[in-house]
Amino acid sequence: MEMIKSKTYEVKADAGSITGYASTWIREPDAYGDVVAKGAFLESIEKIKDSGKVLPLLFNHDSNTLNNYIGTVTNLEEDDHGLKFTATFDDTPDAQRARQLAADGRLAKFSFAYDIQDQGEVELEDGRKANELRKLDIHEVSLVLYPANPDTSVIGVKAGRRNRKSDEEIIKQIITLANQLLDSEVGDTEPQEEEAKAKSEERDTVNDEERMRIDQLLKEAKKLITRQED
Repeated sequence: MEMIKSKTYEVKADAGSITGYASTWIREPDAYGDVVAKGAFLESIEKIKDSGKVLPLLFNHDSNTLNNYIGTVTNLEEDDHGLKFTATFDDTPDAQRARQLAADGRLAKFSFAYDIQDQGEVELEDGRKANELRKLDIHEVSLVLYPANPDTSVIGVKAGRRNRKSDEEIIKQIITLANQLLDSEVGDTEPQEEEAKAKSEERDTVNDEERMRIDQLLKEAKKLITRQED
């Protein structure tokens, strides 16, 4: 059975998603004494694409707790710097809390778990020996607090914009009540005097209540807009 280990690198968050490098090609051994060879993930990436499956974004490698499944890795690729990925956050309280912590930098490092398929000893430029990871099968990416590799860097952090289901419901209520208010202003052009007076009084009462409700909902909408722009 292959040993699963993890490494950590810092990230950037962007509008409900997060992008960063889960691994880099730096030739400085990490806490495990490993360096990763460029090309180590290529076969694994192709296997994931061919299978149609996706990798989970976890909190702290905790696959035993459902609440710690906080998102989905949507893109995984190697470039000249390392293994770059993008993941989207789930619309759950725990996932969104993790997104907020990543956005303000309090929880902005990543780790990944993998099986080792090929590795070997290598001599670095300064003469030190290290274990080179040459072929890996990656299983998940995790948002973590403590890195195994000190060579971490923030790509950049950006606040997210999102509409929750509750936000959408408030907006729908505003639209519905606004339409009702407009409809209530339209009456018969030549009603009987008493009937017109009764309808007018009833309409004024309803309109006052609707206006109060719309004012309340507008305040809620302004709060939502302010929260999304922060």
